[in-house]
Amino acid sequence: MKYDTLLFATSNQNKAKEVAEALKKANFPLKVITNQDLTDPPKVIESGTTFLANAKLKAHALADFSHLPTLADDSGLKVDKLNGAPGVHSARYAGEDHNDALNNAKLLAELGGVPEKERTATFHTTMVVSWPNHFEDDLVTEGEIKGRILTYPQGEGTFGYDPLFFVPDKGKTFAEMTTTEKNSISHRGQALNNLLAALPSWWKKMEDLVE
Repeated sequence: MKYDTLLFATSNQNKAKEVAEALKKANFPLKVITNQDLTDPPKVIESGTTFLANAKLKAHALADFSHLPTLADDSGLKVDKLNGAPGVHSARYAGEDHNDALNNAKLLAELGGVPEKERTATFHTTMVVSWPNHFEDDLVTEGEIKGRILTYPQGEGTFGYDPLFFVPDKGKTFAEMTTTEKNSISHRGQALNNLLAALPSWWKKMEDLVE
């Protein structure tokens, strides 16, 4: 393997660690670095109207900047009764980036009075790996899980919408699950598993292409 480093276009070290461990387990142990390992990386405005568009914006900008193969992801919650909102605006639904308490409060307010059977929702993740100067060959994978939005939070976990997202098959919210349990069924977990299945052959194809 001539290229052994993957840049994850994020500053979230936990997400990077998750990917590095998954790659190791899949016997494809790339070195995973993040934006924090770069000097003055670009701040990407996520102006896309889809998860794919936002993931590509980040992957392309950071691959251009770093000259490294780059992974980016975009995730969000799509509530059927709200016509797919908050969608790509999930992290800043209440106007402030990643203010979980305000986002959850706004979601509950928007669904006020909506009966249980109509509170259906889907968590979605899109992952993109881009190779510098070869964006037409992006590797794209996705993952989704369906659930229901509760009328009040349940569980100790306070990440995002997890305390409100109830998974009927498990009889609990994401926030009530262990990290391992959540990752085994989550939208992110599915997208990452799909990525791991496709990445080795795609990586070799790209290495051969740039020889």
